[in-house]
Amino acid sequence: MSVRDTSIDPRLLDSARKEFMERGFLRAELKRICDNAGVTTGAVYKRYKGKEELFCAVVKDALNVIEEYIFTRMDLDLTPLSDDEMHDMWDMTPEKTMEMFDIFWDIREDLIILLDKASGTAYENFINEFSCRMTDSYYRYYKETKKRGRATANITKSEMHVLCTAFWNAIYEPFVHGMSRKEIEEHCRIMCTFFNWPGVIGLK
Repeated sequence: MSVRDTSIDPRLLDSARKEFMERGFLRAELKRICDNAGVTTGAVYKRYKGKEELFCAVVKDALNVIEEYIFTRMDLDLTPLSDDEMHDMWDMTPEKTMEMFDIFWDIREDLIILLDKASGTAYENFINEFSCRMTDSYYRYYKETKKRGRATANITKSEMHVLCTAFWNAIYEPFVHGMSRKEIEEHCRIMCTFFNWPGVIGLK
């Protein structure tokens, strides 16, 4: 009985990651990925159906981190939260905002591939889909805050989508542009002076 060579898998993923990062999905070549990994195309097709499935394998861990981040916010039960806790959810400080950057910093390479190199794959509209899902969460928070009489502004869901898209662009663009950790920390500070969620919803 033959034994599968498991040493191929990390070499293949590392090679694919480099190829997708440098050329994007559409211009990436499976043969070059294989050559750089020192494997045959046959070894690839034993593991993946093709280039797109290999792309999905590269970004899988990043997607899991993002899905967990979204899930903890979309599935949060707001009912037991006190008014003060709801108020604090809108508070935007560099320390709290940097926590989001920290989450994405650990997956930054695969995040860049997912956000900027996915044209031609099932994830080419990932940014818009992510913004839509975060809009659902933010709008739900806003409606609950409004129901409790702690938000005075009238915001439509369409307007919330525009604001969320702008906000999350400011989160992931630093990674796409290759900012250093120090540069991101400074960007975070500036960003917190630019975005004012309490002012947007008329928080009181």
